[in-house]
Amino acid sequence: MKTATPATARAINDRLVLDLLLERGPLTAPQLRELTGLSRPTVSDLIERLRDGGLIEVAGECGENRRGPNARLFGIVAGRAHVAGVDVRRTAVNVTVADITGRTVGSAVRDLPGSGSGSAPGSGGDAGPGGPSGSSGTAEPGGTGAVPAPPGSGGTPGLSALIGSAVAEAAAGRALDTVVLGAPGLVDPRHGDLVAPNDVPGWEPGLLQEIRRDLDVPVTMENEVNLAAVTEHRTGAATGRDDFVLLWLDDGLGSALVLDGRVRRGASGGAGEIGILRTAGGSLCDLVVADVLRDLSRDDAAGRIAACAFALVAILDPGLVILGGSIGREGGDDLAELVEGRLRDLSPAPTEVRASTVEGNAVLQGAVLTALDLTRDRVFG
Repeated sequence: MKTATPATARAINDRLVLDLLLERGPLTAPQLRELTGLSRPTVSDLIERLRDGGLIEVAGECGENRRGPNARLFGIVAGRAHVAGVDVRRTAVNVTVADITGRTVGSAVRDLPGSGSGSAPGSGGDAGPGGPSGSSGTAEPGGTGAVPAPPGSGGTPGLSALIGSAVAEAAAGRALDTVVLGAPGLVDPRHGDLVAPNDVPGWEPGLLQEIRRDLDVPVTMENEVNLAAVTEHRTGAATGRDDFVLLWLDDGLGSALVLDGRVRRGASGGAGEIGILRTAGGSLCDLVVADVLRDLSRDDAAGRIAACAFALVAILDPGLVILGGSIGREGGDDLAELVEGRLRDLSPAPTEVRASTVEGNAVLQGAVLTALDLTRDRVFG
């Protein structure tokens, strides 16, 4: 049996304290001792070590009449690192930049050429994976004028240049540690690129490598519905659940699988792609696209959605199905209750159905959360 070395113990304690500060905000040394169970000398050494490393700083004092070391509040140095989440849609690119505490410090939107503009995520229009998305106005690349077009582009910036200008605007001169990009399509977990081209205008083979060269920072790509599931798990209707399926109902049908608290992608990134399954009436995707469901009665729509969910419930028994996308949000608890009743008739496995509770752009939020996980592991250890 191996025992932890002093260096390992210090690293574990450091990360424990940093995670507490992220979760609860600034804390005093006595509060850290109480929450961690660590001794006074250990906490004192730990605070000194983290301050010397530029990870924490004095963020004020606790108590009106208290002074001295025990009154000092210590907090994360927010500017220690910054990350960007990028949501690439068929109509627009949306970017959010956050500091290492998760606070948003910048954002930007670019409409894709020829796609038309829509409403920005969270501003009243749908911004779910595969759904309409866009900006609240047309922004010039970089915010100060047009970005020079790549050679041979006929004056239109390529998709990589467009993404780069949006990221640069959102970052506003801040150096980025990590960028996570969400996009439609199967993302192979082995090499992190699309298995096959998607239908985003301007997306061509080799685009991910081009984006990495242009941004000159680590860039990770993930399927958009998987990122939405990350958000649902951390802050939405699946909080506290280790197993669930996110069923995304929009202008296409998608799903994400979370089992044992982890997004499951499959061997090639195709786990949960139930839209390609076929029935006598056509593919599941054709039967439950938003335009079709909106023309049906609520009972009929619930029956079709339940049939789609059953394809996953019968195999995975997740115990919870979240209805996302424009249909899930519009239908709310009433639709979720109807689908749960229909699903009860189809499956002996007890399955709760809930409507998504994520506000705004779930894909973009999931991209930022994923980027923060990667960056914190690198910076905090």
